[in-house]
Amino acid sequence: MMNPNSIMKIMNAKNKFTQNHPKFSAFLGAAFSGGIPAGTIVEITVTKPGEEPITTNMRVQQSDLDLMRELQELAR
Repeated sequence: MMNPNSIMKIMNAKNKFTQNHPKFSAFLGAAFSGGIPAGTIVEITVTKPGEEPITTNMRVQQSDLDLMRELQELAR
């Protein structure tokens, strides 16, 4: 079981992240609201100042979904 102080720290950090990046948080909410089925492709691009962007993607597998479900159980 997680320490209540740790949970509070995580929740405060999440709230700060949402305040700092409201569009990104809304995007994640919309993208993941209906769940992500196996076979979905998730792509991310990172652009550092003065550097070329780098992009990668992954196809979500059932084992990825199982891991996410287990992490959600731990957070409860």
